[in-house]
Amino acid sequence: MLPGRTLHEIFASRARATPRRTALSTPDGAVSYGELDARSDLLAARLRAQGVGPNVLVGLCARRGTEAIVAMLGILKARGAYVPIDPGYPTERIDFLLADCGAPILVAATDTAEVMTGRHPAIVWTGPHGDGRTEIAAAAAPPDAGGPAAQPGENHLAYVIYTSGSTGEPKGVAVEHRNAVSLFEQTAPLFGIDHRDTWALFHSISFDFSVWEIWGALLFGGRLVLLPEAATRWPSLLASWLRTQQVTVLNQTPSAFHQFLGALFPRGSGTEEKIGPSLRLVVFGGERLDPRLLKPWIETYGDDKPRLVNMYGITETTVHCTWRRITAADLDSDGDSPIGVPLPAVRVHLLDGARQAVPDGVPGEMYIAGSGVARGYLGRPDLTAERFVAAPPGLGEERLYRSGDRAVRLLGGALVYLGRADAQLKVRGYRIEPGEIEEVLSRMPGITGAVVTARDFGKGDVRLVAHLLPAPAAGVDEKSAADLIAAAEQRARAALPRHLRPSSYEIIHEMPMTLQGKVNRDALGA
Repeated sequence: MLPGRTLHEIFASRARATPRRTALSTPDGAVSYGELDARSDLLAARLRAQGVGPNVLVGLCARRGTEAIVAMLGILKARGAYVPIDPGYPTERIDFLLADCGAPILVAATDTAEVMTGRHPAIVWTGPHGDGRTEIAAAAAPPDAGGPAAQPGENHLAYVIYTSGSTGEPKGVAVEHRNAVSLFEQTAPLFGIDHRDTWALFHSISFDFSVWEIWGALLFGGRLVLLPEAATRWPSLLASWLRTQQVTVLNQTPSAFHQFLGALFPRGSGTEEKIGPSLRLVVFGGERLDPRLLKPWIETYGDDKPRLVNMYGITETTVHCTWRRITAADLDSDGDSPIGVPLPAVRVHLLDGARQAVPDGVPGEMYIAGSGVARGYLGRPDLTAERFVAAPPGLGEERLYRSGDRAVRLLGGALVYLGRADAQLKVRGYRIEPGEIEEVLSRMPGITGAVVTARDFGKGDVRLVAHLLPAPAAGVDEKSAADLIAAAEQRARAALPRHLRPSSYEIIHEMPMTLQGKVNRDALGA
């Protein structure tokens, strides 16, 4: 059992036990547990003075660095919940997230000043030249949230992370401390996680994979390596960081790992030394894994050091739900994506359209139950009621999350992922509602319709493609088509974060339809 029931309690316990141990390794140097604890305590005191307390949302705008972790801990220690907002998002997206979550306080790193100054009436700055500086507009009244005397609780919110929304708007997933703590209590014995591990923070704090990376290190007294942005984009640099920082746990979406493989193979001299001997565990998640793509890796490094684990999960069920070790035997598969068995405190029910359990060997939609099921969607009671549902008769009285994913359970209980049951797409680890992108592009002058599909360019390289239907009067020729595509690209850059921007755009002259009168996405995707 972990020494506490909330994320910040457990971290503080580790910091008291080993204050001199390195908590963070960054391009600028190391930060000890004691220093991280002290700096986050100071921020927490300032936030409590502004009225932050249990279940009060606090925006967090910081790049992947020390200030992001200080802010995260400070918000939690003030008993609040952090809402990560990537400073690289377009201004339109940032404004939407701030308005939708309604956070009365925003914590921002000073290096985001050019983005965040003037965007919120109450900003607490953190970082060089920022600690202790607070900008509070006269009209901004701090929330009444219980102040310093409020006690921590495992049922309090820990964070709200936004995911793509089918109505054209992102939706915030509200996750409690008990959800996150349970994740690590279940996985630590499975994977041998402890204080000797060094984790790499590869993902943005706005992506829930970062929850796994950050707290996987800090809840156990391990070390978290804050990768520079360049290392997340240049696989050869990532390999160098893994070696020099002696990383033991690496977490990747299959598409990101495929790029990493491209930097290591075809093999050259000293290939074995490129990743270093310390790496003991590679965890895949966020999207479908075809084990056959791992063939060059397994042929070189084997399947035991490091061990390869495929995990299935959703933001709404706190990062991970199932796990399966990938071995050399999986290289002979026919392309199925094995996701294994549920975590010990998780239950996966496969149901048909009438919400009746299907027998083994029959595909069904995955309904998730157990300790990871989140509180719901922030400010969206109708959507919460639609996706977070009561179990049908015969499955007990627990609460289920309807995933929209399809799977089949084999004899013996192992699950195989089959894909989506709806229009949602899975690209580079992100669950993407194409309607959100289509709504942005369809508002453009000269366009009467837009449809976004995912296209596989081979070896797991899945990209978004936008199909644009010009207005009848547009009279599209080669030049006007190019102008229309350029305008669409510009609109996407202005309104959508990087992971929602299509990789390519195509002009179509008619919208293919199914016999049921719906857009034939399969025809467009082909």
